[in-house]
Amino acid sequence: MAWRSTMEASGAATWRSQRPELLAGKCTGCMVCWKFCPEPAVFPEGKVVRFELASCKGCGVCAEVCAPKAIQMVTEGT
Repeated sequence: MAWRSTMEASGAATWRSQRPELLAGKCTGCMVCWKFCPEPAVFPEGKVVRFELASCKGCGVCAEVCAPKAIQMVTEGT
């Protein structure tokens, strides 16, 4: 059985007000965001990361721990 995030299981991503957006030119591939994400929402993809928004709860931890500031939180729906 594949592990699902609490967001996927509950469908609660619909209440998220912000989502992460990657500024790929700034990403160094350090994967600190992946390490600290409380849900399985950040995935390595080559030398950058991608976000699985169905799993993301919009907490902003990834943006906070990103030293090069390659992740910004944007208002959902923009």
